[in-house]
Amino acid sequence: MRRAHLLLSLLLAVVGAAALPAAASASSTQSTLFEAPRELLGDDPALRASTAKEVKDLGADWVRIVLYWGTAAPDPNGSAVPAFDERSPAGYPGLARYDAAVAAAREAGLRVLVTVTGPVPRWATATQKDQRTRPSATRFGRFTEMLARHYGTQVSAWSIWNEPNHPQFLLPQITRKGKSREYTAAKLYRQLFQRGEAGLAKGGNRAPVLLGETAPRGTATAVAPLRFLRTALCLDSRWHKRSSCGRLKADGYAHHAYTTRGGPFFTPPNRDDVTIGVLSRLNSALAKAERARALPKGTRIWLTEFGIQSWPDKRLGVSPQQQAEYRSISEQLSARNSRVRIFSQYLMRDDDARGGTYGGFESGLRYASGTAKPSYDGFRLPLVATRGTRSTTLWGMVRPATGATTVTVEYRNGSKGAWRRLKTDRTNTRGVWSTSTSAKASRQYRVRWDGLVGPPTRSYR
Repeated sequence: MRRAHLLLSLLLAVVGAAALPAAASASSTQSTLFEAPRELLGDDPALRASTAKEVKDLGADWVRIVLYWGTAAPDPNGSAVPAFDERSPAGYPGLARYDAAVAAAREAGLRVLVTVTGPVPRWATATQKDQRTRPSATRFGRFTEMLARHYGTQVSAWSIWNEPNHPQFLLPQITRKGKSREYTAAKLYRQLFQRGEAGLAKGGNRAPVLLGETAPRGTATAVAPLRFLRTALCLDSRWHKRSSCGRLKADGYAHHAYTTRGGPFFTPPNRDDVTIGVLSRLNSALAKAERARALPKGTRIWLTEFGIQSWPDKRLGVSPQQQAEYRSISEQLSARNSRVRIFSQYLMRDDDARGGTYGGFESGLRYASGTAKPSYDGFRLPLVATRGTRSTTLWGMVRPATGATTVTVEYRNGSKGAWRRLKTDRTNTRGVWSTSTSAKASRQYRVRWDGLVGPPTRSYR
């Protein structure tokens, strides 16, 4: 997801209220993925190692590394194909930074998801005029074959292309034929996925390969994710597949379920958009694709990029307390969804402001300065308080826990009252717990566990 796309989504948003479901236990197979590109892909080895350890200590299981074809390749801005072996790692001088990130993650005990994506070398496109328009699927297959041989079992899962339904990563998105619109990027993506998956297999890969990594919303220049999915799978508007198209060999579907300032309560009016609050739309779409034999049965959802924007950007972000609350509510929605395989956090630290303006993401657990936000402790101890007419249901998780444990729940009346003990509760083996208490609108709650204290959390109806 990139800033321009998110900005447009937020400016067009109309916040809709939706009742949250009652608490439920997390999926027994759901994991947590973390992305920290400025730390893991930077030039500081000490920061890289300490960040990987920090991510592990926070309780995450995976890290995501986005590997840009154009960054790894030789002479990426040249129009002529360089004289090198496209299937040999020795020909890709830009791999070193990714090698270091993968090594640091594995040293910390984290599993690695690598997203292979554009922008691509100019010489690998149809016209050699830019790095996004009609990339060569054949050359991409050679690239992924090389990557599979190079990394071997160091990579635990692969994903093919970051946000292919967004013009920043693949062009053309839409072309016109008379009065009709053709969703060209989705057709290009099908070819890239097929050649990319085949290249990984030829290189010896046995790890899962993910389809998708779609951006959450369509615009005038970006294709809505479910429309993109239908087109890439050769499905019509009624989810019927063309007989000439076979089933894609996908081991999961990756999506970026970003939302707006409305957080998990926002419902996008376009039914082909999928934000975290309407993740059921993707569930339904995948079920229809499976019935059409366009995808394998039981295709899981991998939420490979997600975060809640916060202040200091007050145009797009919410307050630091609300960021922690919305992030936890979003995680609860993910945990209730048995199709979700992975839930993620993007970023560790906010992007730097440029000239006093915010041109990146403020979804980090830390400010750009490095100071922790409430979401830092909220990531370790997510807490959701759902207020009904007579009772408030509390749902939470102890992310660093490695087995069943005990938490202490505290409350205060108002935003400045003294904290009092409410009760203790036992988690399941995944660190998840739930309980209920009387409904009091002014109360805030927090959790204590093993010396850690979660942020103050308000209840939502």
